[in-house]
Amino acid sequence: MGLSTTVFAFFAISLSSFEQNKQAPDSQLQRMKDNHLLWLSKGTSPDLSVEFDPAAVRPETADTITHHMSVWETIKPGVHSGFGSTDIAYSKNIPPTGKLGESINLQGWKGERINCLLLVWSAEKKDEVIVRASPFRNSDHQLDKGITSISTVNYVLSNEFAGGCGTRDLDKSPSQMSPDLLKKANKFGINSQETKPIWIAVEIPPQAPPGVYKGNISVESTFGTVNHAITLEVINKSLPAPSAWSFHLDLWQNPYAVARFNGVKLWSQEHINLLKPLLTMLAQAGQKCITTTLIEDPWAGQTFDPYGSMIKWVKKADGTWSYNYSVFDLYVNLAMESGIKAQINCYSMVPVGNKFSWFDEKSSKTITIESIPGTKAYEDMWTSFLRDFKAHLKAKGWLNKTAIALDEREEEEMKKMFVFLKEAAPELKISMAGFYYGKINPAIYDFSSNWRHVDTLAGDVIDARRRSGLKTTYYVACGIPKPNNFTFSPPAESCYEGWFASAMGFDGFLRWAYNSWPENPLLDSRYIRWPSGDTYFVYPNAQSSVRFERLREGIQDYEKIRILRKELAEHPSRKAAAAREELNNFMSSINTKTLDKRSAADVINEGKKLLAEIARSVDGYKVERQR
Repeated sequence: MGLSTTVFAFFAISLSSFEQNKQAPDSQLQRMKDNHLLWLSKGTSPDLSVEFDPAAVRPETADTITHHMSVWETIKPGVHSGFGSTDIAYSKNIPPTGKLGESINLQGWKGERINCLLLVWSAEKKDEVIVRASPFRNSDHQLDKGITSISTVNYVLSNEFAGGCGTRDLDKSPSQMSPDLLKKANKFGINSQETKPIWIAVEIPPQAPPGVYKGNISVESTFGTVNHAITLEVINKSLPAPSAWSFHLDLWQNPYAVARFNGVKLWSQEHINLLKPLLTMLAQAGQKCITTTLIEDPWAGQTFDPYGSMIKWVKKADGTWSYNYSVFDLYVNLAMESGIKAQINCYSMVPVGNKFSWFDEKSSKTITIESIPGTKAYEDMWTSFLRDFKAHLKAKGWLNKTAIALDEREEEEMKKMFVFLKEAAPELKISMAGFYYGKINPAIYDFSSNWRHVDTLAGDVIDARRRSGLKTTYYVACGIPKPNNFTFSPPAESCYEGWFASAMGFDGFLRWAYNSWPENPLLDSRYIRWPSGDTYFVYPNAQSSVRFERLREGIQDYEKIRILRKELAEHPSRKAAAAREELNNFMSSINTKTLDKRSAADVINEGKKLLAEIARSVDGYKVERQR
């Protein structure tokens, strides 16, 4: 979609956070500083009115790679179309290659979302194209055409892994175009010598009668209409609603990016209206955790839009403290209304840099200090807050689902904080993403392991934590080449992450950024500090992505594996035992070295085929048992 305004401003953070970006390109860093100073100079809410250059607004960015256009010489006149693979990132400016289909066969459970990719391309002239979906029918039933959604796949600038973490010069580093942004539209223009991927999602109704259905996708242009048949097999198995999925998904939200990008005042009604569909889309992927902040900028400016504090700290002239929870309450309530209800993660009592700030009434200034866990100053400050915070959470009915959250902190700092928290607020849980430390790990309710440590946890450690009622997930980050969720990562890797979680015994998956957008994500997914796409999954105005949909697909597969394992264990027949053994053997073949030998697409497609075969047979096992 077009973007009319863009603003670059940050909410109440210390200028020291910008020093974290001192190696950034000068122009971007100066713009960050200038707009932060604009906020501070007004002394109130920021003026979100910086105009974006209309000349920069384009449906998609231009290709950065030169292609020899002779590849189009063999393409006949007209608008062409065919089904491709969701595992392939097709180039925009060359005709699609590889296996393409005039028709496609899909299969899924009741309640499952299944995806496919249609490619449209033209060699000679611009044209207007309309893609339509028919209802699915068989001799007895019809599934409404409303279950099918159609989106164009737009291209954004991306880069390459290049060592992963660390500042990079965007003007000098190699770039490419990656198909990722899903824009819901069934009518679009296509240029000459262009390929346009179309994402088709089918939501199988929970009450759909099992069986085989026929449907149709039509592609209309000035050259006429081409029809593509879709066969949909609804398997007689049911996937629960996302709110009932066991998979523990924790993608960190950034409401401050939403305000900046859309040019609205923080926590205004306009801001809330923009946040609601983003949170709802996340809830529909099974999200369990609400990302909140206790303090200013707990990540010390690691994102383009640093986080502000959702709680206002005031030290009164008499030395006592007061705390305003209005923003915290607003955001938690909004997330819960959107369907995210299981856990409230609060960042952080051990932030990056250990900086804390508050408004001091006596001096009428914002005070910022560095305070380390284990010191008297640290414990005095937090004792007062935790006492008040506990009472507030109890009054709201949230105490039993709230966790103090940490991100990759040092073992010694965490150890001291854990001892203090157990004394001051034992009712609060602890959530942590980072490396495995055996001595303190049992104190962490929700632990997410860095990919590099997953082999340490898999097996006995995870089993022991699960018996103790603790959650254990894993995460990938900027330094992990594969699997990952960068805009240049193979699309199947996002789906593979659900399979890996199941194979290794994890309860779910964490990723540090759901929507910490770079300056203009609609065109450019790159950021000065991390590989492109590392900071977000979805786009402004609740537009999804190929990466997010494939991640959700892998979570559905995780749930299907869980359900089938349980049902097979309840059927003592020889066939059920053989199917259970085959599934377990396949899952045991997945480990941290798998992608060194096979592609993620190969693994998940073999696994999906096996799941479908077993799911079709489960009812037969039940009949055999009854006999």
